[in-house]
Amino acid sequence: MTGGTRQLVEAFCEGARGQEGIELDVRRADQADAAAVLAADVMLFATPENLASMAGMMKDFFDRTYYGVLGRIDGRPYATLVCAGSDGEGAARQIARIATGWRLNAVAEPLIVITHAQTPEAILAPKTIAAADLARARELGATLAAGVSLGIW
Repeated sequence: MTGGTRQLVEAFCEGARGQEGIELDVRRADQADAAAVLAADVMLFATPENLASMAGMMKDFFDRTYYGVLGRIDGRPYATLVCAGSDGEGAARQIARIATGWRLNAVAEPLIVITHAQTPEAILAPKTIAAADLARARELGATLAAGVSLGIW
């Protein structure tokens, strides 16, 4: 809603597109379905952290897709990206628990970007993600894409 997560996903995609043979299917959580999960070779779960939790839209995505892909995506690689005001660990932990149930393979530590937004005005304001954090997201994208290109995962 404030653009921070979107900026990080865009940077991730820039890094991933630098690898040969990579095709990206980027969807908002409300546009993703079980068929998209089944078609993915690797997944990035990106969410803002709201009240120490993943965004409601991301929770809805997992609720809608969980049983439809359970037992059908075991071992697939994934990474997590969280844009948070102060912590990010709660959202990252929730995604990790779901990914464990799906038996996914975490190929990187969660990338958590802290915006330090602590007042209602700062929390609701459009975000500008720092260049260093965007570089970290690009690197994560390049890393995941290289793993796919090289057949590592």
